[in-house]
Amino acid sequence: MEVEGISKDHMINDEIRAKEVRLVGAEGEQIGITPFREALQMAIDLNLDLVNVAPTAKPPVCRIMDYGKFRYEQQKKEKEARKNQKIVDVKEVWFRANIDEHDFQTKLRNVLKFLKDGDKVKCSVRFRGREIAHSDIGRKVLERVLQEANELCSVERAAKLEGRSMIMILAPKA
Repeated sequence: MEVEGISKDHMINDEIRAKEVRLVGAEGEQIGITPFREALQMAIDLNLDLVNVAPTAKPPVCRIMDYGKFRYEQQKKEKEARKNQKIVDVKEVWFRANIDEHDFQTKLRNVLKFLKDGDKVKCSVRFRGREIAHSDIGRKVLERVLQEANELCSVERAAKLEGRSMIMILAPKA
């Protein structure tokens, strides 16, 4: 009774290997500890399945239900949960230590747009040649970005020099 692409994670009917089970009825009522054969016969009489919902319990908890309908409901819940998930990307914006005002404003607009879209932003200042000796200039550029975007974000990682780049990561506020 395996449907392609769907893994069966519950034992049903004859797959259950227990002498006795804690039985839950079709309406959710507690029936109690019952011999397995008797529980299976009750499920067959109601034209439903006996599903092992808690195999690690002693004795295992089984429920009388329509397994096809149950599996369909589970798939619907999983699909809905996947649909509501937001995948957070990390967008990167490069700056230069001696960046001009217009270039800074253009890149800042991108940073603000990414934050509004709910993405994290990795702001990097790349140093060339001897610019690395003046890393404080790069730190000022990143601090200015933070100051401009302060109401939209929180600092996930403060400005830190890594190799020839200074990196700061901003996360959108909730």
